[in-house]
Amino acid sequence: MGDAALEHLRIRLAGIHRALRTAVERQAGLAARLTRPDLTPYCVTDEQVEVLLGEMDAVADALAGARAPRPPAPPSGGRTAPGHAPDPAADPGRGTAPGPGRAVGPDPGRVTGPDRGGACGPDPHRAAPPAPERTIVTGPGGSTRARPGGASQAGSRPAAEAGADPAPREALGPPPGQTPGARAEHDLRRRVAAEGGRLPLDALATAFGLTRAEQDALLLAAAPELDRGYERIYAYIVDNLNRRLPSVELLVTVAALSGGDPDEPAARLALRRALGPAGPLRRYGLLRPHGDAPLELARELLPAPGVLDFLLGWTTDTGLLGHDPGEVTAHGPCLPPPPCADRLARLGRALAAGRVDLAGLWGAPPDGQLDTVRALARAAGTPLRTLTEDPDTDLRTAAALGALLWVPTDDLRDERRRPDADALTAALLRTRLPVCLTGLEPWRPASLLAARSYAELAVPAPGLAERRAMWSAALPGLGTPLLDDLAVRYRMNGGELRAVASVARTGARLAGDGRPEPVAAHVEPAVATVTRGRGGGAVRSLAPRRTLDDLVLPDAQLGQIREIASAFRAWPRVAETWGFARRSAHGGVKALFTGEPGTGKTLSAEIVTGMLGLELLKVDLARVVSKWVGETEKNMEAAFRQAEESHAVLLFDEADALFGKRGEVRHGTDRYANMEVGYLLQRLEASDGLVILTSNLRDNIDPAFTRRFHFVVHFPRPGAAERRRLWRLAFPEEAPLAADVDLGALARLDMTGAGITAAARTAALAAADGGADTITMRHVVRGVARQYQREARLLRPAELGPHAHLLDDASRG
Repeated sequence: MGDAALEHLRIRLAGIHRALRTAVERQAGLAARLTRPDLTPYCVTDEQVEVLLGEMDAVADALAGARAPRPPAPPSGGRTAPGHAPDPAADPGRGTAPGPGRAVGPDPGRVTGPDRGGACGPDPHRAAPPAPERTIVTGPGGSTRARPGGASQAGSRPAAEAGADPAPREALGPPPGQTPGARAEHDLRRRVAAEGGRLPLDALATAFGLTRAEQDALLLAAAPELDRGYERIYAYIVDNLNRRLPSVELLVTVAALSGGDPDEPAARLALRRALGPAGPLRRYGLLRPHGDAPLELARELLPAPGVLDFLLGWTTDTGLLGHDPGEVTAHGPCLPPPPCADRLARLGRALAAGRVDLAGLWGAPPDGQLDTVRALARAAGTPLRTLTEDPDTDLRTAAALGALLWVPTDDLRDERRRPDADALTAALLRTRLPVCLTGLEPWRPASLLAARSYAELAVPAPGLAERRAMWSAALPGLGTPLLDDLAVRYRMNGGELRAVASVARTGARLAGDGRPEPVAAHVEPAVATVTRGRGGGAVRSLAPRRTLDDLVLPDAQLGQIREIASAFRAWPRVAETWGFARRSAHGGVKALFTGEPGTGKTLSAEIVTGMLGLELLKVDLARVVSKWVGETEKNMEAAFRQAEESHAVLLFDEADALFGKRGEVRHGTDRYANMEVGYLLQRLEASDGLVILTSNLRDNIDPAFTRRFHFVVHFPRPGAAERRRLWRLAFPEEAPLAADVDLGALARLDMTGAGITAAARTAALAAADGGADTITMRHVVRGVARQYQREARLLRPAELGPHAHLLDDASRG
């Protein structure tokens, strides 16, 4: 690819060199029309002013739609290169252009006076000796250099200096696009494509949407990195030896010549706009301003780091070359419009017609606002841009591109962002540019609403049908049952769905080892990758490891556990399709598990979560409860929000610490404690997810919570049959359990499931510590004795029956 890239640059630079030669000839022709070229660096005479004014008159006439005749030649008989008009974009304030064979130097400034002889600076013959004569020479391969003394190589000296008319443009070759070089470029593209490659310049143009003229401008800016001789040619064309770097003026002049119609004002203005701050070259950072300039035409532009390396084929990643931070892009498939699509379309049409210039879209979470704003921009028929760290520049760029500016406001509600919010409000008050504000909660500065035409729209959460359509658009190959199940369990926004689709497809390609597997088998792992692992702050993330086979409960309680999972799956259909959401003040499913410690409450919450394929977030009471007023509510809100964003089950273990009964207000702290319970009542009711509370003391829970629970499950102490199963499950299949372990005798001991598990673990540790090959009944009795001690209970020998003698060994151990 490196050889092809170099060949492509050679072909393209050949056309640019022809344009450079034409620009030099035009500059020479303009200088020849001026009466005193030897005084050009120091003085502008009346005659010279008349010539420049005539040029500007022609430009103005052309902009008005009429092609003005060329101004007459000055009285001195200066000549213009045949077939070439002087550059209509020449800067009238820079002085006149030095012709070939004269000094190219900086303009030291002009001093105006009452003399009719012109605006002149110091007399050059008295102030300083004349500068040595220098000639711009083009060497082999297009390289350039300066030759002192006015001598030049044969065939390279400009025609005006040799005393003859400049060569006509046709002598330099046909116009670009009709040259043998264009055919060679086409053949090169076909050869590289046949090899499965792509030319770097073509890849760059496609990635950033560059036109042919913009590509030429980028090559002109990068050319001095190939040969410093380009700098002196650039200085000659702009008539200032101090301006050797590529500038807007130079790029417009030469790129217009390369385009084939240098005298068309519309084309030059289009190039001038393309090289402005809102043009793709500077907006993406491919060309970066260098230094300060009094005029935009004099702005010097340099290629971004890595651009030349890419053009030479040394690097291949266009994403590292440039980036527009205000551009709104969305990777992945386009998802269906939100539920309020009709109203959103009307609002978009109002923005396009100018009836509304400030829109508010409220209610969508931060990750779900992109798709709604994109739908609004499509309805308005405008590009979409977003706010960055510089609002003023964002507004100017959006205005230049005719774009809708998107302003997310969730962070602006923070008191610490008040100065930023005030600055943004002031900036929006100065413009009528269409702007869209989005946020979970409305942000409506009164001054902004008073000064602009404002309309807003509440964005509802996607319902079951919309979620199913979104899943189908993101992963079209999924079957109907899986789509229905995913739409029920996960309330994902567009960004999350696109991430899931990408991860699932990657997993399918990786598992297939070159031949992709069906993507359906990789959706669940992809969902876990995207949504899980967000624990932190007030919650801890727990991955369900145990299943329903590990749960030992009476049939009634076991049936209720299954019913909780089934109800959570069925609720979206019942609520949205059957209309029960309108009859109920709260959504989601809430369950309360009560019972003695160790009876399986937390385990049941884990198993329900695993049955649903979700993540379990356990609230950390130590990080939630605060002595400071209002902090507990903030921490609780963060826990609920995190569970909703992660599509996880929220577990409050030992919930009576937070959901306790409200009491009579006797002290100041009682009021705030009651406020916390009141907040929890409201927040629990508003949650759409699955929330599980566990408590050892049901009577300590405030009665107001009772009606908000859809399921209340009491966990009794296990009976003999349940204890026998628990003892059998307590020892894994891999554990070396001795034949003398009497599960029947152990099942007669009044122990909870957690106590049995702890005793079995203690027995295994004792066996391993003693160097035994198996876990014997003696080790198990020892574990039971230790567990009774931890529970402050007395284990009587009679309870062990024929194994009572082992209790004495356990006591001695």
